Amino acid sequence: MTDLLFDSLKNSFSSYIHHDEDVLLIKKAYEIARDKHEGQMRKSGDPYITHPIAVAIILTELSAGPATIIAALLHDTVEDTDYTLKDVETTFGKEIAEMVDGVTKIGKLSFNTVASQADNHQKMLLAMAKDIRVVLIKIADRLHNIRTLQSMAPEKQYRIASETLEIYAPLAHRLGIFRIKAELEDKSLRYTDGPMYYRVSNMIQAKKTERESSIDSIIEQVKSLFSDNDLHEFSIKGRIKNIYSIYKKMVRDNRAFEDIYDLLAVRIIVDKVESCYQALGIIHANFTPIPRRFKDYIAVPKPNMYQSLHTTVLAEDGTLFEVQIRTHEMDQIAEYGVAAHWAYKENKTYSKEKEQFEIAQKLKWYGELLKMSEDTDETQGGAKEFVNTIRGDILEANVYVFTPKGEVIELPKGSTPIDFAYRIHTDIGNKMTGAIVNNRIVTLDYELATGDIVSVKINKNSVGPSEDWMKIAKSAHARHKIKSFLNKQNRDHLIQSGQMLLDKELSSQKVDQSLIDDQFVKKHFEKNMIETVQELYLEVGKGLVSPKTVAQKAIGKEVDKELILQRQMEKAAKQLTTHHETGVMIEGLSSPQIKLANCCLPIPGDHILGYVSKTNGIVIHHAACPNCKQFDENRLLEVFWSESIERKYPTRVKIIGTARPTLLTEVVTAVNALSISIAEVNASTASNLEMTIKLKVLISDVKALHNLTANIKKVSDISSVERDFK
Repeated sequence: MTDLLFDSLKNSFSSYIHHDEDVLLIKKAYEIARDKHEGQMRKSGDPYITHPIAVAIILTELSAGPATIIAALLHDTVEDTDYTLKDVETTFGKEIAEMVDGVTKIGKLSFNTVASQADNHQKMLLAMAKDIRVVLIKIADRLHNIRTLQSMAPEKQYRIASETLEIYAPLAHRLGIFRIKAELEDKSLRYTDGPMYYRVSNMIQAKKTERESSIDSIIEQVKSLFSDNDLHEFSIKGRIKNIYSIYKKMVRDNRAFEDIYDLLAVRIIVDKVESCYQALGIIHANFTPIPRRFKDYIAVPKPNMYQSLHTTVLAEDGTLFEVQIRTHEMDQIAEYGVAAHWAYKENKTYSKEKEQFEIAQKLKWYGELLKMSEDTDETQGGAKEFVNTIRGDILEANVYVFTPKGEVIELPKGSTPIDFAYRIHTDIGNKMTGAIVNNRIVTLDYELATGDIVSVKINKNSVGPSEDWMKIAKSAHARHKIKSFLNKQNRDHLIQSGQMLLDKELSSQKVDQSLIDDQFVKKHFEKNMIETVQELYLEVGKGLVSPKTVAQKAIGKEVDKELILQRQMEKAAKQLTTHHETGVMIEGLSSPQIKLANCCLPIPGDHILGYVSKTNGIVIHHAACPNCKQFDENRLLEVFWSESIERKYPTRVKIIGTARPTLLTEVVTAVNALSISIAEVNASTASNLEMTIKLKVLISDVKALHNLTANIKKVSDISSVERDFK
């Protein structure tokens, strides 16, 4: 059976791959995959080797080259067998090994929970940025999996189909591979909304003969008209819209099946661009064009390189039908998109970098993805922001506006002039003061529509965006740029404010300001995770470090009284911790009643505040504790940690991750690995399969807590680890 399948694969590429060495390499890859997957079965009961062969056959329909076909055949061997990437590289070379590695990594990604989605979507998109063929293989892999989804459990069918509609079908669309996109959508709909799928399918079938007759009649009329007008080099075919596109119009636009007037469509293929417009003129002269239904994607191509003329017309018998007119080359791009660019031609030298560059030049959104991938932040927050930008601004973008020079800019639906300005350039956005749309001054919250001509007024002396812009901007890209500007502006303001406060205190204490350098800061504030003068200014500006504390430490250095100061501190610490053993020191008070706040459980290295309560003495809070906002400032004391503390402190940690049976055990193991004691543990699972684990641990200081946090984050499916304040 498997050899028959390979014969089928060979037949599918034999029309364009002829070199014996290429055929032999593909055969070798097949034999390795067959042998390594021997004994493995799919859920359907078929031998596992049928899957990689089917994926490879799908790729040959896109005219994929030998390297892509080989990577497709081997794409599951590294993950599911003892065949290694090193083995792949030794036998087939580095390029194919890198593709297999990319597909393997994407295959490991899980998109089934909110916690893992952002990070894993980012990894997949970054893999595409490195080599677009990796995602072509993954799309083909998903297509075969969707074709064979009937053997899976219902909940898995729904999850895979939903993921396909959310990620893979839009990717296929943006890559211009409409043939695969349509099949992904239709087959996924069967599992996400089965009743609606069969309803639409049955309605299409019910009048199939009637519609086919209408299309045949229209085609004959058009052929006759073209012949009468000396247009001879053309082909014409009819089509009915795919099930999912009809479903979307019925659900999204709340329209009845009978009200969807572009169910019927004819596609006209001509030999040159001038003939496209000649054909359009003949169609409009003999059928009634529907207003606002004409689109010229030849003059203004879609961002996925799609080019065609679209119009909807009314026949004499009242039949509405859509007409698409394009050249043979445009038709190839329309069917196969970016894959047509990669289409294999023998005796042509292929360079991954060159091909990627050329695609980026033609696919503007892909060029933006490449640029974003170079400076993306791969942390959890960075991943979420990256993916929101890609999904909101790239995968779902559908408003096309023009610059005054005629350049097409694509934006998310609902975008404003602010979004437009930031898409042009960050500096344009930061300095914009107004906008003109279609020669008319508009407000910054004006909603742009397709076809608008937009220009931006800027002022080089502008102070930049305000907080209000965050409410106006719709694109994740613009919001990210505005947020970055405001964060930097706020940080700069806090640093400036902190420096002024500290300079004032140093001046009043007659301390030489030059003493405050990075070395001084690192020596005295490293426990507080502060290592530079700029960081110290920032913490002073935030109110988390007192200027008086800095001045006192500087005085000790200036008069060379380190030893005296140390002894004084040790004496004070001894006085104040004899009874309470908190490790907290308070200047000017002897043996007060000191207690660590249970709401925030501060530990050494935390910025802390002392609050003089009416009944519990002095309560020590973490400076970021939410309860501190309610305190009377007159009852707050400056407190600090003793330099030498040898004890463990309780503190709480909240961990969020994807629920699975062993997650709690793995987290506890990660804690125990650092010899940290657990005083309390609680775990709960929400309806969205998100598990929350709350630990109370006994720990020495902030540095140890950072190590603990890092170790817990190594556990797979963990999305966040943070302090838990009550």
